Amino acid sequence: MQRITEDIKTGQLKQIYLLYGEEAYLVRQYRDRLLGALLGGGDEMNVNRFEGKGVSVPEIIDMAETLPFFSDRRVIMLENTELFKSGGEKLAGYLKEPAESSSFIFVEREVDKRSGLYKTVKKLGYAAEFGRQDAKTLQKWVCGILKKEGKQISSGTLQLFLEGCGDDMENIRKELEKLLCYTLDRDVITSDDVKEICVPQIQNHIFDMITAIAEGRGEKALSLYYDLLALREPPMRILSLISRQFNLLLQVKELAKKGYPQASIGEKVGLHGFIAGKYMKQAAGFKTAFLKQALKDCAEAEFAFKSGRMGDQLSVEMLIVKYGSR
Repeated sequence: MQRITEDIKTGQLKQIYLLYGEEAYLVRQYRDRLLGALLGGGDEMNVNRFEGKGVSVPEIIDMAETLPFFSDRRVIMLENTELFKSGGEKLAGYLKEPAESSSFIFVEREVDKRSGLYKTVKKLGYAAEFGRQDAKTLQKWVCGILKKEGKQISSGTLQLFLEGCGDDMENIRKELEKLLCYTLDRDVITSDDVKEICVPQIQNHIFDMITAIAEGRGEKALSLYYDLLALREPPMRILSLISRQFNLLLQVKELAKKGYPQASIGEKVGLHGFIAGKYMKQAAGFKTAFLKQALKDCAEAEFAFKSGRMGDQLSVEMLIVKYGSR
């Protein structure tokens, strides 16, 4: 990211850029910044966009060979083409000697780093991966936005906000905008504001449901389940998330037993710092044997539905009842 910022600042732009990774918000931000820099403040008359799997590589090459109209540069924008997984060999060959007047911006969710296209872009241009940001980065980002808006927030309230929003920057930004509108006439954002206006993610409902199960509060767990159904979440998706939750708790518990610190545990299972801490605390309330049995019962609930022995909603409900009333 810093490399791209430096290229834009100095005007020393590469001819080819690849932006990829899980953090779609950052990918879009840098995509738009690069496009603006490559156009030099001009309009998008010389921008050609190709999107989705199945784009025509010969058509892309033909367009790249076409001289720009009243401009020094033509920008070829390619998004989610999956050419970095397969089918990009011909384009990789062209990029070794592309038309000098054409620049390329590739935007992908995932790439195969073994592909010829990826190796070519990395060698001749710049490939930037945008992964999920860590807790400190997200906190700094949110505080920066709030400072520009003249708002203050305590560290405890900030953590409450981020725990509710998760680590997806697009979701955080949307929830932050709602929070700013809600507190328009005040300088300080409180925990009550966060609880009142910010909608917890589906995963947080699942986390709270598992917490209720751990504490033997079956009615609360069922209530959360019915809330998810009211939000039109399919029962099998809820079951999948419950299974994922139990699996994460089992991994966290096993790593904690081996003496791994919170940061290392979070890194190994794909959880950020403050979220990993929550999982460690929750995992402590379960025995290993219990978590393993829960995973087996999740698989059994799915089989009961797929085999026609039980409806999807009922199969998940029975699972929650069993573990909530233990």
